[in-house]
Amino acid sequence: MADLTDPTAVHEQLADVQIVDVREQYEWDAGHIEVAEHVVLNDLMGGAGTFDADRPVVAVCRSGNRSELATLMLKARGLDAYNMAGGMEAWERADLPFAAADGSPGSVA
Repeated sequence: MADLTDPTAVHEQLADVQIVDVREQYEWDAGHIEVAEHVVLNDLMGGAGTFDADRPVVAVCRSGNRSELATLMLKARGLDAYNMAGGMEAWERADLPFAAADGSPGSVA
């Protein structure tokens, strides 16, 4: 499998991975990866989120800091977890598709 810390590689593997977006609601609403599951970091740290143990999980936030904590928590749960380097800012720089809650192209908040 490709380097699941790299946004372009994650995009190429969307069918094979689970993406968890750990940003706050307003950030998610502004723009997110369409196939991502939204679980705010504090909720994830408290045990929220249901993931398939047979598929890698890629955690994402705005810049990669919060998702680093999420990755540690997911690994502690026994999951094969990765932190997407640079977060949604890197996803946007790579010109990868994402959308806002209102259906518009989206932006990174």
